[in-house]
Amino acid sequence: MKAQVIRQHGSIDDIRFEADWPDPVAGPGEVVLRTERCTLNYHDLFTLRGMPGIRVPMPLIIGIDVAGTIASIGDGVIGWEVGDRVVVDPVDREQGRLLGEMMDGGLAQLTKVAAHQLIRLDDRVSFDAAASLAVAYGTAYRMMMTRGRIRPGDKVLILGASGGVGTCCVQLAKMAGAHVIAAASTEEKLVRLRELGAADTVNYQTQDWVRELRDRYGKPRFTGPSGGLDVVVNFTGGDTWVPSLRVLNRGGRVLTCGATAGYDPKEDLRIIWTFELEIVGSNGWTRMELLELLGLVAEGRLTPVVDRVVPLAEAPTALRLLESRQVFGKIAIAPQH
Repeated sequence: MKAQVIRQHGSIDDIRFEADWPDPVAGPGEVVLRTERCTLNYHDLFTLRGMPGIRVPMPLIIGIDVAGTIASIGDGVIGWEVGDRVVVDPVDREQGRLLGEMMDGGLAQLTKVAAHQLIRLDDRVSFDAAASLAVAYGTAYRMMMTRGRIRPGDKVLILGASGGVGTCCVQLAKMAGAHVIAAASTEEKLVRLRELGAADTVNYQTQDWVRELRDRYGKPRFTGPSGGLDVVVNFTGGDTWVPSLRVLNRGGRVLTCGATAGYDPKEDLRIIWTFELEIVGSNGWTRMELLELLGLVAEGRLTPVVDRVVPLAEAPTALRLLESRQVFGKIAIAPQH
């Protein structure tokens, strides 16, 4: 089969396209999928570069989010047939392993997974949509709905709103009846975010977004009427962390599920205790949350945003687009093309 393989941690240049990589063989309790779509995530870049404390087996095929059809079935697998359309829950919860990190992932024409990781795919859900869900949309759903308790009327700022997690957050907040403010780095992205459901937008590249939002929504105050926002979704960290605190109203909350711009930002505890802010962390997703997302997509209430689909041979180019934030929503790889 064809596959994109890494043999050592490094840069995107270290990924090697293998035209004759050995086909995986389904063992007991396993299935091999014909990979129809694999979408990319920042976690793929983290795995490529290496993460402190995580020892990745090499060589490795990266790619966490996979949807496809069953190509072969190992001994002891019941309830599945060759040709079934499926999406993979990339966390093997029995073995504690993540697809594309501790086991070969989806940047290949065939992907081997444990049968208990499979979820049957409704015919109304495309492979593009299904492969967009687990990492980005599952993470967003847990952060916004389960942990974040987004309510009707909440004023919600979403930083980094144009990526995979961000575009899902915009849709979920809108669905919950919130007033959505989306932040992004270009006017083109802001236009698309408004089309997606954002009631207001701010360009963090060209505007002093803290001052701009205080002008629009008022200045937070501890006593008397308090302006500001109810929720800030911040999964970037870095230099945006303290500014996020400054736009929240009394009792406001920050939702975070990552730190793509830095995990050890400057802090200002005075703002947190003065305004009685909540910092709400969220990590991953549950299988039930993934099933709920699939239901929303099948019903047409949620539409995963896919920027483009590229063939397997061009996966390194796609990763560069992701790394440089030139993607709106998700970017999908089509290994069979």
